[in-house]
Amino acid sequence: MMDDAEPDGEIAALGAAITACRLCRDAPAKGPRDRLPHEPRPVAVLSDAARILIAGQAPGLRVHESGLPFNDASGDRLRDWLGVTREEFYDPRKFAIVPMGLCFPGYDAHGSDLPPRRECAPLWRARAIAAMPQIDLVLAIGQYAQAWHLGAAKAASMTETVRDWRRHLHRNAGPAVLPLPHPSWRNTGWLKRNPWFEAEVLPELRKRVKTLTE
Repeated sequence: MMDDAEPDGEIAALGAAITACRLCRDAPAKGPRDRLPHEPRPVAVLSDAARILIAGQAPGLRVHESGLPFNDASGDRLRDWLGVTREEFYDPRKFAIVPMGLCFPGYDAHGSDLPPRRECAPLWRARAIAAMPQIDLVLAIGQYAQAWHLGAAKAASMTETVRDWRRHLHRNAGPAVLPLPHPSWRNTGWLKRNPWFEAEVLPELRKRVKTLTE
């Protein structure tokens, strides 16, 4: 999506197909009892220009209602981590945003968001990545994105995976991957227990974002 130009045909067609997807409602991976209980609303931003891909978990309820990714308190914290304005964040020339689960998965019995739907990644993720070969940096937010983008290189815990960020960032094959914790306010305690994240990771993150979005 360069300047005011329309996205190229492949990106536009893929985006339309993702928007129309109802697999989690009509053919859930674990059978009819696991069907999504509400109308699906896939949320993703594909781009043929952005050099940064934000790979999150799945939309929350507020994102589901608005159709705008990270349109919540988590997004505010993420934009602060990136050092960008809201306008910059939603510029598809700067950021592509494709979560592991494209629809809001609902809540568990404790009121927490359920994990990303199982149907999304096998159907859409490789196609989305292949359609954006210009991506230089993947921000893998949370354990599900880290498992997909890092594979066997992912550590047993999210903390250890993020702590090993230098090795992932400087790998030789494919785009660089920077693992991040989820910016949910529920992770405020994690941030306090791991001050190295703000001291070491965020300066490098902001430097790379500035370079790749100028």
